[in-house]
Amino acid sequence: MIFPRIRRVMVALLLSLVLFTTACATQAPGRFDQVQQETQRGVQAVDKSATQGGSFNKYFPNSQSGFERVFTQEKKGFAQANLKKDGKVVAQLSVSDTSSVPTAAAKYANSDKKIAGYPAVQTGNTQTSILVGNRYQVTARSVDPSFTASDRAEWLGKFNLSGIANLKS
Repeated sequence: MIFPRIRRVMVALLLSLVLFTTACATQAPGRFDQVQQETQRGVQAVDKSATQGGSFNKYFPNSQSGFERVFTQEKKGFAQANLKKDGKVVAQLSVSDTSSVPTAAAKYANSDKKIAGYPAVQTGNTQTSILVGNRYQVTARSVDPSFTASDRAEWLGKFNLSGIANLKS
């Protein structure tokens, strides 16, 4: 009777010892650890001065003319909303703070196109963006082919652009 009880206690002690020693053991560096350290050195994903994403929401155009605006993402330096028509997403609207990626604003320097008085660029056949206040990128991206470049320009003009230009981080 005593032997099975001792065996159970010994098994429990040995199992505890094995778990303890493996949990406390240092792990040898993996083959990707050095690359990970080199690429993350001094990198900050979002600038400390970036505007909170929730601050952008009030500047988005309201639902109108059969279109419904549905916010989908909000984080520091960025806010996004889907634009739906008849329950189907036709476009995505977004505002982003370029302070986290200073080179993002550079593409507007040579722009000869303007929307609502702000420099505009078109990326591919589906995206149009403007730079507001030399800092905030306001973008309309077509998800459905029925939402054209002229639709994107129209919806960019529906944002409260002067409000965005006057934002303080």
